[in-house]
Amino acid sequence: MTQDAGTAALDGRTGARLRRQRFGWYAYGWASHTFEVSVISVFMSRYLPATARAAVGEQGRLHVLGIPIAPSSLFAYTVSFCAILLVFVMPVVGAIADRSGRKRELLLGFGFAGALGTAAMVFVGPNDWQLGTGLLVFAYVTYTCGKVVFNSILPDLAAADERDRVSSVGWAYAFLGGGIVLAASFVGSFVISDSGLLARLALCLAGLWWAAFALIPVRALRGLPRVSRRDTGGSVVTAGFRELGTAIRGLKAFPITLLFLVAYLIYYDGITTVTTMAADFGQEELKLPETTLLTAILIVQFAAFGGALLLGKLAERFGAKRVVCYSLIVWIGVVVAAYFMQAHSPAQFFALAIALSVVMAGSQALSRSLYASMIPAGSEAKYFSLYEISSSGSSALGPLLFGLALQNTGSYRVAIFSLIFFFVLGLVLLIPVNVRKAIRAAGNTPPASL
Repeated sequence: MTQDAGTAALDGRTGARLRRQRFGWYAYGWASHTFEVSVISVFMSRYLPATARAAVGEQGRLHVLGIPIAPSSLFAYTVSFCAILLVFVMPVVGAIADRSGRKRELLLGFGFAGALGTAAMVFVGPNDWQLGTGLLVFAYVTYTCGKVVFNSILPDLAAADERDRVSSVGWAYAFLGGGIVLAASFVGSFVISDSGLLARLALCLAGLWWAAFALIPVRALRGLPRVSRRDTGGSVVTAGFRELGTAIRGLKAFPITLLFLVAYLIYYDGITTVTTMAADFGQEELKLPETTLLTAILIVQFAAFGGALLLGKLAERFGAKRVVCYSLIVWIGVVVAAYFMQAHSPAQFFALAIALSVVMAGSQALSRSLYASMIPAGSEAKYFSLYEISSSGSSALGPLLFGLALQNTGSYRVAIFSLIFFFVLGLVLLIPVNVRKAIRAAGNTPPASL
């Protein structure tokens, strides 16, 4: 039977060396996930619109390239722009990773750049929406490019039977690290009454945490398998899009993997948009105070640690695809419940946060390990760049739909409920995916749980 890339890569490494490399991989997730938590989900999602409102007024309009933008929609549109920009950037990242084999160096290069951009957000003043937008774009793009490389390392660290577990543990520790940073910001909210100053300090702390703990994989990830592809000539940019085209054409030979990728990019769009806009929804629609929002998001981070490990265990018994399907049903329930939530009700918001946290990390972790098993061995960076391109390209639609619904109806409830489309359609497409057949078609070994 053909070995997959992960199995082959593991054969030449000792247990201690492999454990060290996995620790380094977990450490990078622990370090960098604070960007998704503190920057995207909590502080910048509210601070950036606040700077825009301070600059032009509540009823005013920003003008970007001649396009009028409501201040409350600035963050959503910025995230949507980043997603579109990444479609053009990530093929180059995949080409560099595949042609050089230097995944560790690329991961840390993007990581330290993103951390610097995040820490610099401390300089975004109350009216500096242009500076805030620019730094957000820079940090978002570098973080996501690093994530492409980070995900492509998974097959180098875990064979088929361990991949769901290793991926789930990675997500669990990522949420734990992000939760600790957010907890520090929560403590700060009791002594800093200025919400703008609190946001700027919290953003800076997120960048410093990211940079500090990214020092661990500098050493721990040494010795990763380095299999570079032969240079076929031409620039990296040209090679990037050429290899992207090769990956797309290659996936046509793996129609089940392609179906999974389409399903994933649709339901992932729903996941990221809900988590990104949750704090804004709680503040603007439910009229919840800062401390309530931070408490709820803290609950999500620490409960997601247990949720990721739980879903990883369930995947070992029932299979990753089945667990992801049931998690999408929970996501549908979360969106419906959010629409009917009462304002000024922290208890309801906390209950929703707990339900969301159980499935959030696990659904993403198991999707990553499923995809890693269903792609051909030897070109992980290329195929994971397509994975991130697909999710980033589609994730322009969620924030865009949310922003348009908000701008045209003025209702956060309508905006959040519109996202149910992504979970329902994603589930419908995921159900017929034959995981075992897809793994064998890619030349890999199915895990024992199938």
